[in-house]
Amino acid sequence: MKFNATNVRASASAADLIFEALREAIFTGEIRAGEHLRQDALADMFNTSRIPVREALSRLEQQGLVKTERYKGTTVTSLSVDEVREIFEFRALLEGEVIRYAVENMDDETIEKARRACDAFATETDSARYGELNRDFHYALYAKAERPYHLKIVSQALDRIESYLRAQLVLTDGMERARREHMGILNACSSRDADKAVALTRAHILGASESLIQFLQTRDSAK
Repeated sequence: MKFNATNVRASASAADLIFEALREAIFTGEIRAGEHLRQDALADMFNTSRIPVREALSRLEQQGLVKTERYKGTTVTSLSVDEVREIFEFRALLEGEVIRYAVENMDDETIEKARRACDAFATETDSARYGELNRDFHYALYAKAERPYHLKIVSQALDRIESYLRAQLVLTDGMERARREHMGILNACSSRDADKAVALTRAHILGASESLIQFLQTRDSAK
């Protein structure tokens, strides 16, 4: 198992640091689906006791990123094609409404912030940052919806599929397509065209879902 571990013995927020490190490692694929996470090994890696490790694993389980079974311990979860499809469908419904609310409150400062995020995503060459920058772009727009609970649920849905979303961007034509679609969404928001922004956002999410599912089915059939 290879990922960045921090010496957290003296930290008052050891569980937070372990949680973030493990979550990022799962997102990037450094810790793969099905891999076992042993509390004693993690405690040694982070130079801490098992208590913050257990707390971090519990939080990961609440987000659906790991599962703990009696006598088997904790493993990183995987998603079926049907689960992936459902999460993307849910995102399309919810994020479509979020962008509608956001357009109602859109201002030039928000558009400029989203444009910078769009440019950063379009020019990034480090695939490890694609998921983060993709989220930055959408959230730059979504923030104006002023619906914090909606955004919390969107964030949880994105967390569940982060590693899959990165695979879709890297292993298909996802990056080039996302660049074009981001610009379309941005232009619709800039024009304050809520209906167009909703339609483009939903098409963007469902298109990514279709591309990812096709990739997963092709990969699985080749096994």
